[in-house]
Amino acid sequence: MVMRTRFTRFLVCFGLTLLFFGTAAHAQEFQKDSISKWDINYGGKGIYFTAPDNAFSLHIQSRLQFRFATPSDNDPVTFNDFNDGENSVFKINRARLKVGGHAYKPWLKYYWEYELGRGNLLDFRVMIERWKWLNIKIGQWKIEYTRERRISSGAQQLVDRSILNRSFTVDRQQGVELYGRLEGRGAADVSYWAAVLTGAGRAATDNDDKNLMYFGRLQWNLLGDVLGFGGTSDLVIHQKPEALIAFSAVTNRSPFTRFSSSGGGFLTDFEQQEPGQYRINQGNIETAFVYKGFSWQSEVHHKEILDKLNGGRTQLRGYYAQAGYFAHQAISWWPKQLEVAARYANFNPDIDQPITLDEVSLAFNWFFNGHRNKLTAEVSSFDYENADNTLENELRFRLQWDISF
Repeated sequence: MVMRTRFTRFLVCFGLTLLFFGTAAHAQEFQKDSISKWDINYGGKGIYFTAPDNAFSLHIQSRLQFRFATPSDNDPVTFNDFNDGENSVFKINRARLKVGGHAYKPWLKYYWEYELGRGNLLDFRVMIERWKWLNIKIGQWKIEYTRERRISSGAQQLVDRSILNRSFTVDRQQGVELYGRLEGRGAADVSYWAAVLTGAGRAATDNDDKNLMYFGRLQWNLLGDVLGFGGTSDLVIHQKPEALIAFSAVTNRSPFTRFSSSGGGFLTDFEQQEPGQYRINQGNIETAFVYKGFSWQSEVHHKEILDKLNGGRTQLRGYYAQAGYFAHQAISWWPKQLEVAARYANFNPDIDQPITLDEVSLAFNWFFNGHRNKLTAEVSSFDYENADNTLENELRFRLQWDISF
């Protein structure tokens, strides 16, 4: 425990030291410029304000997401969630304000994101990105545990993420992270992330005990280029293929068995939440690929929940496969703005029980201006089989307009 505390303090002090020297070196040289000399522009991240010497920059973006869903908008979680009489919904699903840029030096970056509808501060972080092979992040952000979760909801191919997201995401955490890219020749190209976090979820001001969350991700950029977290569709129509294989792992001890943008929470049958009650160990193997309008991604998850208070061990498993295609690459009459995408997901909440939940989804995206302005129509089928082989099925339709400006 002493070693964990010392290691955490070392990372924080190291990050703050770099931040101090980076800002102090420029402070003596900096002089206020008239705002009239600043460059004001508009681009992929909204409105940009840039100082004449590029010592400071700021970008501001707003995003709205309108959604219609019937018979409901929620993914079924248990057998009782099927045919529960929920009504069709129309709502503003997300309303975000995003602010970022750099200060003093181009490599000293910052970002924060606020959910206007719920009044939640989602992200706040400072990144020291002076070298490609070693960077530091301090604050609160969506951990890079899964590509599906890390990619913005506005850049997804389907209306929302798969049924696996609720049970396996680590979501937003507070802490410090080292990350970078070890760029070699050809396939000798690896990206990495390693973080020490509170493990208490978004907006947690302190931890419930002395245990911390530890996270790591190793990503092989097997074709020599980085396929990042910018989006799932091949909007640029890659003429050269890009692909990745990644492995992520997380261990944490806390009262929580799941996380979301609301913070720490609990899975079904884990409603009891005492400090340090659950040890969570989980891993994920994922792939992604893009080439000439075709995109692919997949994840395979395993999660272990150990109840340290009452005893017991529960294992969860799940996987999904998803693909999208701009069919105008093969069909001459197909509109260039139209993408078709499909996903299959399978989830077992307890591998010792014959319980499975399947999702099959088909979606069509019409891109007015990339992911910044798009319309998505989606139909999904959910099948649930419980321990006594009873089957339930539900069909859902959703229509969503996502716009950023």
